[in-house]
Amino acid sequence: MSKPLPQEFIAAWENRQALMSLSTVDNNSQPNSIWLLCAELIDETRISIANNAMTKTLQNIEQGSHGALLIIAPERESYQIKGRLQHFSDGPFYDEMKTWLDPKFPGKGAVNLHIEEIYYGAEKVF
Repeated sequence: MSKPLPQEFIAAWENRQALMSLSTVDNNSQPNSIWLLCAELIDETRISIANNAMTKTLQNIEQGSHGALLIIAPERESYQIKGRLQHFSDGPFYDEMKTWLDPKFPGKGAVNLHIEEIYYGAEKVF
């Protein structure tokens, strides 16, 4: 059984700015960051992110990169969610993503960010 996410984080997620940043690294430790709009907090263990136009990020995920998702909450507070990433171009996680994704976006795949750590600034809160 997973531990519950901090209520402050859940409130920040629900009131976050639309634009978020996802960072990964390649096998040579070269960082890559992208802007994204389409993500859903599924439960205490996972955030689903729509792959609408990922290239380098997808390559990094396929090479086993972990990731960090940065969100900006009200009052310009930030949370960084870190964890293992997986990409799905079909199957139940892909189908799940299609249920919440606005149809104006292509939704080429679903990326699962498995929540391992959450930071509020430099403070680890999960």
